[in-house]
Amino acid sequence: RCVLKELESLGKALYGAKLIAQRFQVRNCSHHKDPVSGSTCLLSMIEEGNPHHFFIATQDQDLANKVKKKAGVPLLFIIQNTMVLDKPSPKSLAFVQKLQTNELVPEHQKQSIVQLKEKEGLAKQEGEKRRKRKRAGGPNPLSCLKKKKKKTQEGQEPSAEKKKRRKRKRNRVKAEAVQSVRKNEEE
Repeated sequence: RCVLKELESLGKALYGAKLIAQRFQVRNCSHHKDPVSGSTCLLSMIEEGNPHHFFIATQDQDLANKVKKKAGVPLLFIIQNTMVLDKPSPKSLAFVQKLQTNELVPEHQKQSIVQLKEKEGLAKQEGEKRRKRKRAGGPNPLSCLKKKKKKTQEGQEPSAEKKKRRKRKRNRVKAEAVQSVRKNEEE
């Protein structure tokens, strides 16, 4: 409501911006009786960790810098007719990192883990770094190949040494003959 009041007070120069702002859902702020500037109102709405998960869309650099100092508030701005979501501020990244580490293990458990590691001698020492051990590999695959036979001497004939093998012909029995043999066996 404070932003709409400010846009009304600025006159016809920002009439289009006022029409656009009126299309969106209007959130109630704590200063509806005595309106303050738009930037002050927006900053008051995102206090205490942005409980309603608001995005701030602004072209005002002063307001953008103040929003970047608060963790967990996404910032939108316009560049050449395109809405751009600004990258998370360092404050937001640090806040998320802190949350992730705190959610995994409570603080009292972290302290007890450190004490147990020191007691067992598992605590990392800054001077020592473990080297990755090389594991024994298998044999060289090229050394496992079968050895080639030596060529025969030129004076000898290779055909004389080798015996010719005859291929065995396979007689196939017709299916009818097999059935007749089975019938005879059953009787």
